[in-house]
Amino acid sequence: MLPRLRQVVLAAHDLDAVTARIEDKLGIRDPFRDPGLAHFGLHNAVYAVGDTFLEVVSPIQPETAAGRYLQRRAGDCGYMVMFEVESEEQVRNALDVMSVRTMHDMRYDDIVDLHLHPKDIPGAIVAVDITNPVGSWRWGGPRWEGAIPDHAPGGIVGLTVAAVDPHTVATRWAGVLGLDLTDDVDTVVLALPSGQRIDIVETTDPGSEGIIGATIDGALHEPTSIGGVRFTPGQPPEAQQA
Repeated sequence: MLPRLRQVVLAAHDLDAVTARIEDKLGIRDPFRDPGLAHFGLHNAVYAVGDTFLEVVSPIQPETAAGRYLQRRAGDCGYMVMFEVESEEQVRNALDVMSVRTMHDMRYDDIVDLHLHPKDIPGAIVAVDITNPVGSWRWGGPRWEGAIPDHAPGGIVGLTVAAVDPHTVATRWAGVLGLDLTDDVDTVVLALPSGQRIDIVETTDPGSEGIIGATIDGALHEPTSIGGVRFTPGQPPEAQQA
């Protein structure tokens, strides 16, 4: 069921150090490394976590967008979140109504990828994608291009984002995704019955706005910090299958 959170991106000064910690703490291996990111002055590693993805990007040249974000956040940090949505027409209409600009607008046979302007959608860098078929995910690597391969259970089921004005951020994110907020709480609930959720919490420091936490089902057994983000365990695999 859509919309869904499909990918969380960390920005790091040292790619190898953060990927080593991911593999140690989450027990996942064999990331996809996208050679096309060199064009943007970056290198990366993308790990499948169930049918969701955890990516790390790191600058390999000066004056990159990720490098500037690292400077603003004063170190490794959560950088970007990518959502899968059902209808290109619906999301483009929402962006028009909300006067949200796009920074990137890319189209392939199997995916449309829209990166939204952070001045219009604050809190983190946000992307929305429309896939063909639903559930495929080109950014996860060749096995996921236009296909849904066999994968492990579990996945990223929650995100915590710090913002100076949580209600505005929650309202803007929900509007882009075609969702309503949960009561008066600044929480955006996504795909049910899995219950993915985005919790927006208050910070008084504009420099600390961004992704600060993530919840993972299945691949994590105790809370840990990776790349400036606090990861907490959700349900173990046996509970998901019960």
